[in-house]
Amino acid sequence: MELSNETLGILGFVGLLVLVVIGVRIYIAAAIVGLIGLIGMIGWDAGAGIVGTIPHSKSASYTLSVLPMFILIGYLAFHAGITDAVFDAARKWFGWMPGGLAVASVFATAGFAAVSGASTATAAVFSRVAIPEMLKSGYHPKLAAGVVAAGGTLATLIPPSAILVIYAIIVEESVGQLLLAGFIPGIVSALVYAGIIVVWSIIDPTIGRPIRGYTWGERVKSVPGTFPVLAVIVIIFSAVYYGWATPTEAGALGAFVVFVLALAKGMRWDNLKDALLETAKLTVMIFTLIWGVLIFVRFLGFTGVPAEFTEWITSLDYPPVVIMIFILLGYAILGMFMDAIGMMLLTLPVVYPAVIALGYDPIWFGIVVVKMAEVCLVTPPIGLNCFVVNAVRPDIPLTQVFRGVGPFVVADFITVGLFLAFPWIITWLPQQVLG
Repeated sequence: MELSNETLGILGFVGLLVLVVIGVRIYIAAAIVGLIGLIGMIGWDAGAGIVGTIPHSKSASYTLSVLPMFILIGYLAFHAGITDAVFDAARKWFGWMPGGLAVASVFATAGFAAVSGASTATAAVFSRVAIPEMLKSGYHPKLAAGVVAAGGTLATLIPPSAILVIYAIIVEESVGQLLLAGFIPGIVSALVYAGIIVVWSIIDPTIGRPIRGYTWGERVKSVPGTFPVLAVIVIIFSAVYYGWATPTEAGALGAFVVFVLALAKGMRWDNLKDALLETAKLTVMIFTLIWGVLIFVRFLGFTGVPAEFTEWITSLDYPPVVIMIFILLGYAILGMFMDAIGMMLLTLPVVYPAVIALGYDPIWFGIVVVKMAEVCLVTPPIGLNCFVVNAVRPDIPLTQVFRGVGPFVVADFITVGLFLAFPWIITWLPQQVLG
C-alpha cells in the first residue's frame, strides 16, 4: 500500500520524536529521518544530493555569520571581567529595594545579556558573581539561584541574541528588524522580573532583605564600570537602527571593542584562547544543529505537511487570539522536553505559515516564540539554565533551584500576556526603522 505524502510527513514527525525521547541527539535524529524520508520519496540520487548540499549552502550564508560574532562578544566580556563591574553598579543602585540584591542581579544579567548571546553563559557567569553575594547577605538560596537561572534567559531576547538570529534564518525574516524588536521586550521582561522579586520580598521579608549604606558618591563612581556594556549596546543598536552597518559588521565591531577593553584590563593569552575555543565549540554546535534540522525541514516541504497544517489552522472556527494561545501553550509543554533552539527549528516550518495566515506579524511572533523558548530554559525536566546553576553551585540542590524559578515562570507568562494584549511593545521600534 502506497502512503500519501502527508502520511509520510506525520510518520517522520513520530519517528523523530521517538528518537529524541530514547536519547538520540536532535541534529542526528533530524538528519536521519530527513535523509530516509527524502530517499523514500524521490530516490537515492535526488534525496542524497539535496541532503549533501545543505551544510555548505547554509554555512555559506552571510546571515549566519553573525552568530560567531555575537557569541564571541559574550565570552570576551566574561574573560574581561566586565560582569563584576556591572553587578557592582547594579547592587549599589538597586540594593535598597526589597529583595534589592536579587533585583540588582536581574538588571546586571540584563546588562550582560546585551554583550552575550547565550543564556547558559549568562547563568554560569552570575552563578559565580551574584549568588555568593546574595547568600552572604542572608538571601534564601532558592531566590539567589532562581533569579540567576531566570535572569540568564534575558540573553535570548536582548540583542545580541543567537536565538533571534536562528529564527530569522528559519523564516527568512530580517535579522536587523528582529534584533531591534528584542530591545523593548527584553527591558519589559527585566522589569516584570524585578516586580515579582519586590512583591515576593514584601510578602516574605526573610527571603531577601534590602541592602543599604551606599552613598550617592559610591553609586556615581560605579557607573564608569558599565561603560563597556553601554558601548556595545550603542554600537549594535545604532548600526542596525541607522543602517550604517549590517548586524554581522556590528557584531564584529562590538567584538573588537570588547577585545580591546579586555586587553586593557589585562586579559592574558590563556583567557583569549579559552574565549576563542568556547566560541568555536558553541558555533559548531549551533551550525550542526541547523544542518540536521534543515534536512528534516526539507523533507517536510516535500510532504506538504506545513501547507496542510496551515489550511487546517485557518479553517478552525475560533478567533485567532484563541488559536495563538493554544499554540503558545503547545510551546510551553514542548519546551519541557526539548531545548529552545531544537524546538524552534522543528516547529517553525509547520507553525510559522499558519501563524502568518492568521494575520499575525512575523516579527511579533518571533519575539513571542523566543520568549516562550525562555520558559523552557527554566522548567523541568530539561530546564538547562537550572542545571547550569546547580553545576556551578552544587551546594544548592537542583530541586531548590527549580522552586526558585517558579515565580519567574509566572512572570514570563505575565509578560507574554502583555505582548498579546499590546503587540506594539514589540512592533513599535522596528516600525520606526521601516518608517
